[in-house]
Amino acid sequence: MASDPEIIVRLLLASVLGGLVGLEREVHGREAGIRTYLLVALGSALIMVVSEVLFFKYQGMIAGEFVRVDPGRIAAQAVTGIGFLGAGVIIRYGNSIRGLTTAACMWVTCAVGLAIGSGYYIYGSVVSFVTLFSLIALKMVREKLSTDWYRDLTVLSEELDGQFERLQAIIEKYGVKVTGFSLRKDRQKQEIVVNFRLRFHTAEPLDRSILNETYAIPGIKSVELK
Repeated sequence: MASDPEIIVRLLLASVLGGLVGLEREVHGREAGIRTYLLVALGSALIMVVSEVLFFKYQGMIAGEFVRVDPGRIAAQAVTGIGFLGAGVIIRYGNSIRGLTTAACMWVTCAVGLAIGSGYYIYGSVVSFVTLFSLIALKMVREKLSTDWYRDLTVLSEELDGQFERLQAIIEKYGVKVTGFSLRKDRQKQEIVVNFRLRFHTAEPLDRSILNETYAIPGIKSVELK
């Protein structure tokens, strides 16, 4: 069994590695930051240390006893339990989902803590630095890639002739692909609500251009792009 100084080193190293991942998340304004990741790694390491201590404490029990000591059982529950924290940081915002990367990082940080707590310093350190590489370096690579963006354009307008065609003309002007649309009429108020599902490659600047030109059409009461 590991000595007390070695156990303290494990706990401190797990805290440092978890804090490094949390630092990257906090710099980018994510809900879970340094403290959360540090605590996840520290707690996971302690769970693994306790599992190891219990195993050596009760390993002398003879076969046939009612008590069975499995050093991996508590660790398995830690991996399951981290899912509750992960679920708490996943947020649906309109048609997009935020927090998936943060949740994945928390799960990996838990695994790092378990590895360090078991004494596998190299494995835990390597996984931590690979995680940081994926968050920092691969993010820059992703920003250079041409990716598709999806938006929902919702327009409330007076029911005027040619209104739908004007909206289509603006969308086609920017080379945006319409992947679906819906049209709803309110005969009492003489209004129409048009919803376009858009796909394009350029992000926010194009959003503003479409909003401004759409709102400039006569009869348009409100425009929403999300």
